[in-house]
Amino acid sequence: MSRPLARSLLVPVVVSAFVLLPSAFVPAGAANGHASDRAVCPAPVLEHARCHVLVVTDSRGNPMATTAPTGYGPAQFQGAYNLPSTAGSAQTIALVDAYNDPSAKADLDAYDRAYGLSAFPSCGGAVTTACFQKVNQSGNSSPLPRTNTGWALEISLDVQIAHAICQNCKVLLVEASSNSFSNLATAVNTAARMGAGVISNSYGGSETSSTLGGAYDHPGVAITASSGDNGYGVESPASFNTVVAVGGTTLSLAGSNGYGGETVWSGSGSGCSSYFSARSWQQSSSGWSATGCGTNRGVADVAADADPATGASVHDSTKYQGQAGWFRVGGTSLSAPLIGAVYALAGNSASAAYPASIPYANTSNLHDVTSGSNGSCGTTMCAGAAGYDGPTGVGTPNGTGGF
Repeated sequence: MSRPLARSLLVPVVVSAFVLLPSAFVPAGAANGHASDRAVCPAPVLEHARCHVLVVTDSRGNPMATTAPTGYGPAQFQGAYNLPSTAGSAQTIALVDAYNDPSAKADLDAYDRAYGLSAFPSCGGAVTTACFQKVNQSGNSSPLPRTNTGWALEISLDVQIAHAICQNCKVLLVEASSNSFSNLATAVNTAARMGAGVISNSYGGSETSSTLGGAYDHPGVAITASSGDNGYGVESPASFNTVVAVGGTTLSLAGSNGYGGETVWSGSGSGCSSYFSARSWQQSSSGWSATGCGTNRGVADVAADADPATGASVHDSTKYQGQAGWFRVGGTSLSAPLIGAVYALAGNSASAAYPASIPYANTSNLHDVTSGSNGSCGTTMCAGAAGYDGPTGVGTPNGTGGF
């Protein structure tokens, strides 16, 4: 699998405030190990983040758009992870992204039609739950940021996967003015102020000691953060010990969309934080002593499918590099909103000051990923292992009981 942008391109960040198809159909070859992929967002400059979506490409390295889905959809994720689709009533899941996706709602509608999901209304008037709302980083419907086609594909992924997993949830898209950490942090605070119980963040940059003014610390709110797509190595905000750091796996299906097993995805970010300490529940987890992190925070906490070869289909009509239609995508930009939506399905975030603690107390309701590697480090911080390991944390969803 190609990985054209290496982690070494991430500069250090020191932040001052820091054809319609039925739902069960997966075409032959939808999940194969021969696809190539590329990062959608370029490496960030100082004090900025990159989105963590990878798009499957053709033999010439161009993003491959098709007229119908070619990857996993709602039925595959629900079946493999033993998830209901009708829970999560009255829960709000916020997706924080940079720039504007002008076709976000239209593409969500196209996704719902393709997979046979019920029409999903825009919020307004008497419609305040189980609806879609888009705001800027201040919480207003206008003015919206300028369009960025790379981040628009990221937004399509976030919105569609969050809705696919938690179909009764309100989906709140908060668009930051840019991909600066300062604007993204403002958007996170706005999402919390607007009542989100879950806030998903599919982006990151090199680890920083700044906590961005505490923007990623909202007790009782599950704040998911993707761990990165460049293999072993730590990024922020996933390194913050106030968030749920989400790593990535390669997900295989059994018959009737059942769980066929998972291995560590080679791109999943992981490692020991250089700045933040491990919470007590992480240090007491089974297998922690083998990580070599000691009292330092470990990334990740949990994981879900992120390999583009077993990736999700998303619809994007805001042309990315001249292409529009159905894209197969992966990266920890897939796993972060997926896990966020599972938290929303469970509805337990408010029961814990830091909802990252909930999976550590409920490991019997998780799939333990014990094989695969994302690099060479000499410890379980870069390899699947029984109990806690870096790339997949304490495991992946097996129902909502772990969240």
